[in-house]
Amino acid sequence: MSDSDDDDVPALSAHTLAALQEFYTETWSGSDLSSSTQSDQFAVGAVEEDWRMSQFWYSDETATRLAEEVVREAGEGGRIACVSSPSVYQKLKQGVVDGSQRVSAVVFEYDRRFAAYGDDFVFYDYNEPLSFSADVPPRSFAVVLADPPYLSEECLRKVAKTIKYLSQSKVLLCTGEVMETLAKELLDVTKCRFLPKHNRNLSNEFRCFVNYPTRLLSC
Repeated sequence: MSDSDDDDVPALSAHTLAALQEFYTETWSGSDLSSSTQSDQFAVGAVEEDWRMSQFWYSDETATRLAEEVVREAGEGGRIACVSSPSVYQKLKQGVVDGSQRVSAVVFEYDRRFAAYGDDFVFYDYNEPLSFSADVPPRSFAVVLADPPYLSEECLRKVAKTIKYLSQSKVLLCTGEVMETLAKELLDVTKCRFLPKHNRNLSNEFRCFVNYPTRLLSC
């Protein structure tokens, strides 16, 4: 390119450059999580609910109660899998639950914002329930807490495959009460009296189902 060609290249004003920078920052803030600033932000549980990903997060009270339950059942040094249940994972990550420092937790999520948690994050698409198996050994979790993203037979059947692959024994399933019969068939779980609540009011009544005796959830 000649010098005369260089003279014809349009120059952007400082105002335009600033506007473009703001645009790119907003565009990539939800997906580019490589910076230490973003990692520090998310490390304290700052990822927010995104209903476009079928995320309907538990109330703070419910998330705490479920976190207490899985910590208690995992035991010293136990591993906990949080499958499509990011609000409970964040509660564990915050360390506000007694004993949470003595266990480890992994979040299986479609939402890549959780990649900020490093090795604690496993990308999970329920449509491919075992796609992660090359990186995660079978039966490697003392407790599996799962909340299928959709109230459908297809979704629950696929998530059940994930649960069976991950679980050593204990399963805590949170889903709509209408799925009770199928949940019993697939995972041999029993409905608890505890009623989980969400930040948003959902039209479907949710319940917890477990395959072990529990006092905390009053089964």
